[in-house]
Amino acid sequence: MTLNQIILFSLFGLVFVMLIWGRFRYDIVAFSALLVAVVLGVIPSSEAFAGFGHPATLVVALVLVVSAGLVRSGAVFLITRTLINASRSLGGHIALMGFVGGVLSAFMNNVAALALLMPVDIQTAHKAKRAVGLSLMPLSFATILGGMVTLIGTPPNIIIAAIREQELGEPFKMFDFAPVGGVAALAGLLFVSLIGWRLIPHRDAKAKSEGFGDIGQFIAELTVPEGSEYIDQRLQSLYETAEKNDVAILGLLRDGKKRYGTAATTELKAGDVLILEAAPEALDEFRTAVQLDFSDTTRQDILTTGSDGLTMLECVVNDTARVNGRSAQAVGLAWRQRSVLLGISRQGKRITKQLRKTILRPGDILLILVPQETADDVISWLGCLPLADRGLQVTADHKVWLAIGLFAVAVFAASVGLVYLPIALGFVVIAYVLTGIIPLHQLYSHIEWPVVVLLGSMIPLGAALQSSGGTELIAGALVDLTQGMAPWTILTILMVATMTLSDVLNNTATTIVAAPISIQMAQSLGVNPDPFLMAVAISASAAFLTPIGHKNNTLILGPGGYSFGDYWRLGLPLEILIVAVSIPAILVFWPL
Repeated sequence: MTLNQIILFSLFGLVFVMLIWGRFRYDIVAFSALLVAVVLGVIPSSEAFAGFGHPATLVVALVLVVSAGLVRSGAVFLITRTLINASRSLGGHIALMGFVGGVLSAFMNNVAALALLMPVDIQTAHKAKRAVGLSLMPLSFATILGGMVTLIGTPPNIIIAAIREQELGEPFKMFDFAPVGGVAALAGLLFVSLIGWRLIPHRDAKAKSEGFGDIGQFIAELTVPEGSEYIDQRLQSLYETAEKNDVAILGLLRDGKKRYGTAATTELKAGDVLILEAAPEALDEFRTAVQLDFSDTTRQDILTTGSDGLTMLECVVNDTARVNGRSAQAVGLAWRQRSVLLGISRQGKRITKQLRKTILRPGDILLILVPQETADDVISWLGCLPLADRGLQVTADHKVWLAIGLFAVAVFAASVGLVYLPIALGFVVIAYVLTGIIPLHQLYSHIEWPVVVLLGSMIPLGAALQSSGGTELIAGALVDLTQGMAPWTILTILMVATMTLSDVLNNTATTIVAAPISIQMAQSLGVNPDPFLMAVAISASAAFLTPIGHKNNTLILGPGGYSFGDYWRLGLPLEILIVAVSIPAILVFWPL
């Protein structure tokens, strides 16, 4: 063993001890290890920051931005309304999301599948008032499992097929991975949805739910637009949708007069104003689901003309505020500031007048709809006290199919090999900015920078381990260890070693190293190399112990509020299960 190998193995050991300990944040630990490796000379200075330009790092950053675009366009609400029920039990939700994620990731890149479903899962967790971390890791693992089934589901399968063609003259076909990958995926999905999710720590119960609904309910108004499908239908036809979105319909305003008790049976007309009680997020989701306007036609046009997007601000009226003792209409909020008073929270007291005509008092909490670019100016002009920014973005629902279409085209192009996945996702991000789905000033705010630093720091360390001969050292020891053993035992050891390596390196690098070794092992035994290649394909993808083994695990690290040591709790039994079911399946479908 060379000095460089000793240093790198020691660094990896120290990094994992520090990450599992959790005393320091994962990005600081990884970046410190990178700097130490450069100072000790095991990583050249010219390659120290190569990981920050690595495709894996870029994919993680781009996927987070694309996910934000899908949320902001209303694509996530569309999926949530048709597929997800927040009242469903956690186990049932995980089973459904896992099945959908597994099927999607079999026919599209599993990173892209997670990018589509991750914001759906987060929104559902917020609606159900449960910690995001309880369901996000099972979803990530499900999309990884689903990718094992087909050639295009995950990069290791593509690499395995290419190496087989190079070494044996013919590649694996699209569904050659399905028998073994399908068994492994099905067993894994059943375990995750029935048992595995219970192993995830519950300590992050507040981590990702804070800020949602903490202020309380607002009395708000939304308007039925011309051409609405609900015109001539009774108001009570909206009750089910409202209840599903945690919105209470209090009554109806028509021609300046409010209707309460008799409103349920009133047939809706264009221009009717619904009087609602809801939290801001629920209000926006209900508006998107029913296709309502924020205000009358004139104010709606003023609000949206030339805007880079809308946001909701929360502020408190104080004694010196411009609106104290006056109404939003009296101060000219709409025509002076291109803003609309969307809701008022008045400590549970009933508001009898139309919102924009209501005299505002000190202590009232206002929910104001403003163009994104003038948000700070509006608060300053009103003279109110702003509450902490909770990121209350307004869904640009008229762009939902544009956002879905752009994403679908990119995924298809990447899946069939027309465009490299990072390039395809990059085009989606640029298109989202140019079409206003994501405002330019918010472009970088959706990226989890600690995750980017973690990945950018660990990739050069993994590359150094490979270039120093560290991985070949592991491979040589593996060949020596399996001398004279039964083929099924060798397959088991090969899978365990490949999984372990994949948890430290990324799965692509692991496959490149392990696939040729597996062919060499099969040839030395005089048996068919295909079962050995299948063992590598399954185990290289089954990287569940760390957040750096697979891009999907890295993606959920920040949003899920996980620590480095959380992954093995669910990942270790899952990896054991994958080995246990895959070895018999390989021997049945790919005889030696």
